[in-house]
Amino acid sequence: MKKEIRELIDISRFYGAGKDFVIAGGGNSSYKDDETLWIKASGEPLAELTEESLVALKRSKLREIAAKDYSEDPVIREEQVKNDLTSSIIDPSKNKRPSVETSLHELIRYKFIVHLHPSIVNGVLCSRNAKHMISDLFGEEALFVPYTDPGYTLFKKLESEIEKYRGRFHCDPKMIFLENHGVFAGSDSCDEIRIIYQTIISGISARVNPVSEIRDLPLNPLVLKVLPAMRMLLTDEKTKVIRSRHNSLIAKYYVNQQEFHKISLPLIPDIIVYCKTRYLYVEQSTTAERIIESLKTQLPRFKNEYGYLPGIIVIKDLGIFAVEDNYKAAETALDVYEDLILISHYALQCGGIKFLTPEQTDFIDKWEVENYRRKAGLSQAGSNRMENKIAVVTGGAQGFGAGIAEALFNLSVNIVIGDVNEEAGNDFVNNLNKSGTLKSKAVFVKTDVSDPASVKELIDKTVSEFGGLDLMISNAGILKAGGLDEMDPDAFVKSTNVNYNAYFYCAKYASEIMKIQNLEKPDYFADIVQINSKSGLRGSKKNFAYSGGKFGGIGLTQSFALELAPYRIKVNSICPGNFYEGPLWSDPQNGLFVQYLRTGKVPGAKSIEDVRRYYEEQVPMKRGCRLEDVIKALLYVIDQEYETGQAIPVTGGQVMIN
Repeated sequence: MKKEIRELIDISRFYGAGKDFVIAGGGNSSYKDDETLWIKASGEPLAELTEESLVALKRSKLREIAAKDYSEDPVIREEQVKNDLTSSIIDPSKNKRPSVETSLHELIRYKFIVHLHPSIVNGVLCSRNAKHMISDLFGEEALFVPYTDPGYTLFKKLESEIEKYRGRFHCDPKMIFLENHGVFAGSDSCDEIRIIYQTIISGISARVNPVSEIRDLPLNPLVLKVLPAMRMLLTDEKTKVIRSRHNSLIAKYYVNQQEFHKISLPLIPDIIVYCKTRYLYVEQSTTAERIIESLKTQLPRFKNEYGYLPGIIVIKDLGIFAVEDNYKAAETALDVYEDLILISHYALQCGGIKFLTPEQTDFIDKWEVENYRRKAGLSQAGSNRMENKIAVVTGGAQGFGAGIAEALFNLSVNIVIGDVNEEAGNDFVNNLNKSGTLKSKAVFVKTDVSDPASVKELIDKTVSEFGGLDLMISNAGILKAGGLDEMDPDAFVKSTNVNYNAYFYCAKYASEIMKIQNLEKPDYFADIVQINSKSGLRGSKKNFAYSGGKFGGIGLTQSFALELAPYRIKVNSICPGNFYEGPLWSDPQNGLFVQYLRTGKVPGAKSIEDVRRYYEEQVPMKRGCRLEDVIKALLYVIDQEYETGQAIPVTGGQVMIN
């Protein structure tokens, strides 16, 4: 790797890692020598820049763009420029699209260019005094360019302004400020670019009071009742995720319509790309019912006026809410909109806010290039019926539960793991999030399923994190083998609490959320699934505590199913056979093979292998149940719309239903 490319990657990651400089994968960087320009590909975040995420282009081809005449029609012209940029790519097989700003990077003569959107800088650039303040702060070192539509139009404008600057100062500007957009720093060394940005930030900070602390505010309990309803009101053919944020900065601007007006229109192109051009404000906040009624009234009006449902909703005393097709998109929209609030906050200190005009926002909203950037950054090929659902898996930190959670996560399901094992749970979700898709998210909540308050907290956390609940999997279980003479009452009660009572708690609190969703979208299905056992279908010798709880679980399933069917909540049990590879059976200290050998449950068995062989011989398919067998049954249960109250055996024929 060229030394200069390594330097470009290092400085890009440095600035890309901080939300103070860029958000939503925005910003750009490049390096050029005499023949080649390397630039960050569209949709690639600065924070994760690698050599592979750079596009190399022939400078000779790029220079031809400046000399060509293009169509007067802006749509046709931008397509022509895009095609010429593409033809400049040295290696098209990488399938990377060059940034729309590539021509700007070619135009500036310095070897290194870093383009950022610092909030405090954009606070000045989105103010009514922008030009005067930049001139006053940085004098002739800086070039200020009034707002110009991005793309070829901006390129030609900047070309003209730089030529004038060269005529006056016989060099290129090292600071270029674009009104309502951001700032470019150029130099022949990355070290100097760092100094330039330090100069810019410190200079503006001396004139504007930086926000030193943004404090998180407590979750308003109304959110837990409002979110599931809001999610359904905003769900069309694709299920939505809602992310929320509530802090001291947001609280300044949701108090009334007058304050909301200060954050009600876009200021820079990124805001339009990720949050659209209009945002909904709900001033009613006394009760959940009144908030929901206000949403029901305002949403149709909003769609009728603007042609789409809002992606950003601001609710007094509750915070801001981003409604999107997946978790990452919603989180990005929150970041971008909070940045709008911060920029507005700074702009108010600089003579007042200068919003983009309707014509300017309309151009960006319809601009194919920015929509491509958004899709490249947030989307992923392929879809399935499970995509974007929200699921809770109890006992999901390890073993069978972890396998179920991982399989669902890989289908782009958002997963909340509830388990008593905090260390294992956190490690598990961290690994899922590192290796998973761009769309789904895994969260761990320490949960004691035998404690109803703990289960309720698990459900509340799920709603606050994702906006609702589609799938509740009651999987947590314990097994203590032993006959009547060996089982003490405390062990029996503990087993019953986890294997039976916990299922009731899960169904109770999950169904409350699912009912709210059904009320606003009556055709929407949700699922409660108990991972039961073959021991819930047939008695188990010297295993009555476990078997009794599982038998009772099927009775709960049938009863819950009858009660919840009117709300389109399906309730089913899946009854796996013995999972011999999991820790329940194979743990060398306390696994069932060891327990059964100790208690003499298998007559004549002298070793663990004898016990294992004894159980495998009882299965017509001559093997234990596997994770993939259960996943197939689980996906069937969720996918179908006509079965509820069923106990589905997955036993290899060991237990057959009469």
